[in-house]
Amino acid sequence: MIKLFIYAFLIIFCFSGSSIIEKNENLEIKINWQKNVSGDFSFAKDWDYPEGVYRNDFGQLSCDGFCPQETDRMKDENGKIFKDSLARFYQLVDTTHLFHSIKSKTNSYEWSGTNFITVKKISSDTIYCSTNKNAATHSSLILKIIKNKCVPEIELNSISGSAKKQIYVCKKGYIKIDKILWNNGILKAKFDFVFEHPENPNKPLFWKGKIYSEINQNEK
Repeated sequence: MIKLFIYAFLIIFCFSGSSIIEKNENLEIKINWQKNVSGDFSFAKDWDYPEGVYRNDFGQLSCDGFCPQETDRMKDENGKIFKDSLARFYQLVDTTHLFHSIKSKTNSYEWSGTNFITVKKISSDTIYCSTNKNAATHSSLILKIIKNKCVPEIELNSISGSAKKQIYVCKKGYIKIDKILWNNGILKAKFDFVFEHPENPNKPLFWKGKIYSEINQNEK
């Protein structure tokens, strides 16, 4: 009889637990539209080369780790690019100046920082934003902006433990967006979000910062 009671309790607990998980949906944050979002956005004047591109000991822009394989034959044993290979080398390697588009802080997992966020218009009333990952950053802030609402979440693609993608949903926060710049195809925003943290409920995850980025049109 006791065993039957235990089994029944476990079954009820499992079903009730699963229903709680199903109801734990992302919070929609109402956008605070402003004529001008104040604050220091000077980070948007800073820039980096694409990941893996650097200036070598000979003053040349070179790359490491993310280079097309044929560029290896264009360098000597010291890493200097042959003079007659320079033009071809820079046809293969992207040395574009990438201006920073986000400055933020978070306590999310496997995050060492990022200076870039991709902002894309995917329909007439929907903008999709995601911070760029890199070799040491595997958490990304996702913002789905639909009309006057913003749905934030943290997406973790961990390189340790389970390879399964983990999503952390927003529980509270705010986002302020410059309406004038928005109408001119630029996202200028200030945000502060708090997210559910099932692994440690007493220590919520947070992500806060500023964005200044062109809104890229969806390519059909």
